[in-house]
Amino acid sequence: MSHEIVLTGIKPTGMPHLGNWVGAIRPTVELSRQAERQGFFFIADYHALTGLKDGKQLRRFTYSVAAAWIALGLDPDRIILYRQSDIPEVFELSWILACFSPKGLMNRAHAYKAQVQKNQESGESDLDSGVNMGLYTYPILMAADILVMGTHRVPVGSDQQQHVEIARDLAQYFNRQYGRDIFTLPEALIDPASAVLPGIDGRKMSKSYKNYIPLFDAPDAIKKLIMRIETDSSQPGDPKDPDSSTIFQLYRVLANPAQTESLARAYASGIAWKDAKEELWARFDETFREPTRRYQELMANPAELDKIFAQGADKARAQASRIMTKVRRAVGTR
Repeated sequence: MSHEIVLTGIKPTGMPHLGNWVGAIRPTVELSRQAERQGFFFIADYHALTGLKDGKQLRRFTYSVAAAWIALGLDPDRIILYRQSDIPEVFELSWILACFSPKGLMNRAHAYKAQVQKNQESGESDLDSGVNMGLYTYPILMAADILVMGTHRVPVGSDQQQHVEIARDLAQYFNRQYGRDIFTLPEALIDPASAVLPGIDGRKMSKSYKNYIPLFDAPDAIKKLIMRIETDSSQPGDPKDPDSSTIFQLYRVLANPAQTESLARAYASGIAWKDAKEELWARFDETFREPTRRYQELMANPAELDKIFAQGADKARAQASRIMTKVRRAVGTR
């Protein structure tokens, strides 16, 4: 392929929330529309097995993620959308890369270190408690996802940059061993302008904190969440600081500049918190009303998603096969 290859993967962990849309979905959709780039987007269903062991739930989450991204603007006719589990070349390459992965490199991986630290803080005698080998070798499988497609750039948040760096390290180890550039060296593509959104309690919006605003829940349920956003004790008529307001921070990622400026003036004039929340709800509803309709349509018709997955898998495997032919020749299995 002559285009620059940009690859994005997402674990199927349930319905995306507003923070996912701002931090990952919206910028990825914008990238996918650039003519000079070929986008590969995959649902990382096998990555999810490190923590999710319910088969029915995993299948439902896989459909939900695909439906959400398509509803929010990802066009399967412009990008290659596939399930990780449909690409056996990924798992073959994962083993090969494991044979080039120093254990020390895996020891330094963030997810593993975080679990060890959690065990230390809780007084757990076994520092590896709760660590399965899927979690431990997670960066190797992610490296295979990236390298098997000849990826040039990987859009990630700063917390995921290490995984791209590990993929690059393993590619360099392999290329040096066999004396030629078999793997493209990937680069992390980090948007410095991407926002970290607060949740309804003011902390970072996260499913682990249960403070998130889902994108496609029932309208009444979403409005209730918005009306629960924590505020300070200032009264109607009191000037309010938009920069310290969770409501305003959420509003401005949904609004255009003129709408944002209008709400900022309302803050200065002492808008009531209830009215500010109503403004946020109106902007949210307008933004996601049509995507919600499309999401529900896709979830009611999984055959359409299966067809998209099958078409994407054919294209993705064609690309992966080209890379793996070179890899097998290098290691001597062909």
